[in-house]
Amino acid sequence: MNKQEKCMWLIRALLKDMPEYAGTPIPALPDQRWRLLRSLMNVRPPMSASEEFLQVQDAFLRQMTAEKGIVDASALPGSRQDERLVLWQGDITTLQCDAIVNAANSQMLGCFSPCHGCIDNVIHTMAGVQLRLACHELMQKQGHGEPAGRAKITPGFNLPARYVLHVVDGPLTREHEQLLASCYRSCLKLAAENGLERLAFCCISTGVFMFPNQRAAEIALETVRNWLDETGSGMKVVFNVYKDLDLKIYTDLCQ
Repeated sequence: MNKQEKCMWLIRALLKDMPEYAGTPIPALPDQRWRLLRSLMNVRPPMSASEEFLQVQDAFLRQMTAEKGIVDASALPGSRQDERLVLWQGDITTLQCDAIVNAANSQMLGCFSPCHGCIDNVIHTMAGVQLRLACHELMQKQGHGEPAGRAKITPGFNLPARYVLHVVDGPLTREHEQLLASCYRSCLKLAAENGLERLAFCCISTGVFMFPNQRAAEIALETVRNWLDETGSGMKVVFNVYKDLDLKIYTDLCQ
């Protein structure tokens, strides 16, 4: 199957999996078909999938990522101020490294809003349906929602990153400033425990939670630097930004 045939096959399989959407018309244009496929993946409950489905889905998603262009984190230059820290603007789902960090919700199941622009949605979409099931199994074993400031690790599945670290945070209060710092420390600790050497952080809490971008960046850089100094770790940490605003903030702070 070519790329568009895979897309059509996956849409039909998901519509069959979820009878409540069975009457959904399938668009003619490729971009609209991808949007429908992504929407169906976003609303699909955490459940297993057939080997055939996973083979088609994995090939499709990996082709999409390859077409966007995979970026090797190990080749990115460190900042002039601190070689251990890297600033990179781009799509975190194209970054090849040991792990990327996902700003998750307390249920750790990804975003169920079709085609929502949050990083949780994007990461779950490009990782594939396996990620939601893996998160669900972790949470079932835990028996309760994930507290703020804590992190969980899962495979990256179809992402170029080997693992995803899922962390929960909230909006701005003095307590949440401390929790945001805890998010970074928890991820760094979890990465170190799993022998990871290259970790990429998104701008945690600056999206849906609207944590002020400047303060979030200050906390992120200070916390990571302190942890690296305290532990003597040789970990390479990438600060992934998407918006031009965050690029300017981090550039100013890293000079």
